Amino acid sequence: MEKQKTIKKSVTYSGVGLHTGNETLVTFKPAGPGTGIIFIRTDLPGKPVIEASIDNVVDVSRGTTLGKNGDSLHTTEHLMAALCGFGIDNLKVEVNGNELPVGDGSSKPYVEIIEKAGIQEQDAVKEYFIVTKPIRYSSEKASLVVIPSNEFKISCTINYNHPVLKTQFRSFSINENTLKNEIADARTYCFDTEVKQLQEQGLIKGGSVRNAVVICNDGIYNDEKLRFPDEFVRHKILDLMGDVYLLGRPIKAHIIAICCGHASNIALTKKMKKILKELIMLKTDIIGDREKFEGRELGKEEIKKLIPHRKPFLFIDRVIINEKELKAIGYKYVDPGEYFFEGHFPGSPIMPGVLVIEAMAQTGCVLFMARAGVQSKLPYFIAIEDVKFRKAVYPGDELCFEIEVLRDRLVGGKVRAKAYVKDNLMVEAEFMVALVGKEIERKGKGN
Repeated sequence: MEKQKTIKKSVTYSGVGLHTGNETLVTFKPAGPGTGIIFIRTDLPGKPVIEASIDNVVDVSRGTTLGKNGDSLHTTEHLMAALCGFGIDNLKVEVNGNELPVGDGSSKPYVEIIEKAGIQEQDAVKEYFIVTKPIRYSSEKASLVVIPSNEFKISCTINYNHPVLKTQFRSFSINENTLKNEIADARTYCFDTEVKQLQEQGLIKGGSVRNAVVICNDGIYNDEKLRFPDEFVRHKILDLMGDVYLLGRPIKAHIIAICCGHASNIALTKKMKKILKELIMLKTDIIGDREKFEGRELGKEEIKKLIPHRKPFLFIDRVIINEKELKAIGYKYVDPGEYFFEGHFPGSPIMPGVLVIEAMAQTGCVLFMARAGVQSKLPYFIAIEDVKFRKAVYPGDELCFEIEVLRDRLVGGKVRAKAYVKDNLMVEAEFMVALVGKEIERKGKGN
């Protein structure tokens, strides 16, 4: 299981805010598991805290402003994009002003300061928002859709009716490598025709060609050349990363965006937050007993030490066992890229029911094999009874298997198994499991 992350040591960074023009000192400090990203306005009485949450977005005028109880912080997206790419879950950010430094207009300064601080893995499991069904947002200018994926990926298209900047497209899997090599260096930009209007709105007081690319009909005003031929769409991806990370947890999904901006990014993230809140309530109200299940948690490598199954026939990601109560909870994320979807109803893919049964049986075998004194044996399930397939399992679902031992013997036993997706019972069955010495020749019996 992936662990939460923070930084190893405190570091500072200072600079001018893009819109306010104020000089600001920022101190980054490690934070404990479950803290999240929090901003602390050290220049205000009481040092108020503003959580990096979509619920605290108060303005999206050419940037993302967070606010709480009348206190605000401008231009948070470039830092949030860097934290997203590094996968940092917990961080205290002390700020002595009302805007984060813009640096050179990219996330590069924040990447450098985070690398200087170092990244520390923590003793807490990282919690993802796993998208199982498409989520859409559209307006007159923008269109975004989020679809299931086993990783975080962004594909973005921009399109302008301009002599220099027309259509650009890029697609990246979002991780530390692509952050540092493909995305972080991309600078914010505007057209020269917008400058006067932005100034009249009280914005870009700290803006210049040192921290933004200014586009004219003949090219750009900046002395520095473009860092990428498609630097503009890369910066849109950067902004989208930062805005989406205000969800409060990393996601596993593919976001496809056309002509997106801060307003559309925030609107989409609010839709995702609403779904996330519903899922959290669902877990608390309906499957709370499973979430509170206590026991010893085994990851894939530990599972592989107990049962002989291997890729592509290992169908469980982790198992929590309670040997005293003879119960276990298993989990499997149904990756949309699983090999069996290529041939099992490819036009409308569902997970084969027999493979759900197999995953349930593997979870039961782990429970039996976790006991002392049986490591010289191999687990086989030798009978299946009262199988009921109640609902289909789709790509992007996360299966949860409840296993309870009905009859326990040194050489095996009988278990009752149920497979759930969220609160929905998908499959149930009873199994007979036999533990057979490895030296005994297989005779075609069992699985």
